[in-house]
Amino acid sequence: MTILIPAWRDGRLQPVEKLAVHRLGLRHKAVSVFAMRGRDTLLQRRAAGKYHTPGLWTNACCTHPHWDEAPSDCATRRMAEELGLDCPAPEFRGRAEYRTDVGGGLIEHELVDIFVAEIPVTQEPAPDPDEVDATRWVGLDDLLDDLAHHPARYTPWLRIYLAEHRTRIFGDLVQA
Repeated sequence: MTILIPAWRDGRLQPVEKLAVHRLGLRHKAVSVFAMRGRDTLLQRRAAGKYHTPGLWTNACCTHPHWDEAPSDCATRRMAEELGLDCPAPEFRGRAEYRTDVGGGLIEHELVDIFVAEIPVTQEPAPDPDEVDATRWVGLDDLLDDLAHHPARYTPWLRIYLAEHRTRIFGDLVQA
């Protein structure tokens, strides 16, 4: 199945095949969701079959919206599809742009809408095994400490978010 995502090519936004976007390092639209329970955030370990960064830990959900899909709708849809979690009203926390090598000759150059979703204790993830190998809730301080000591365990974009955007994402829950 060919997946098309919104990317800028030849100076205009157009649907481009997902793998081509990453091979060419094209700037493209993306969505990231941080699922929270108080000071704990949900991490997922990317499935071994993912075409880039398999086996690395990252925030709850990272994805690309469909062509005419609103970012908040995309966040809600993918949290359900990847993690089996209902989050009908994720809170928009801003937009970030980054460009990073993700290995295998692939580049992520994303314009990302970042959301935070508060997940009640009555909901537990039910991950899609094609997307997610494991999940875990972790305290923000513990995450920041582990990331400082073991950055290779985490996706490049999670490292960027926590280094450059953590106050915007987590507010008063973390020190600037």
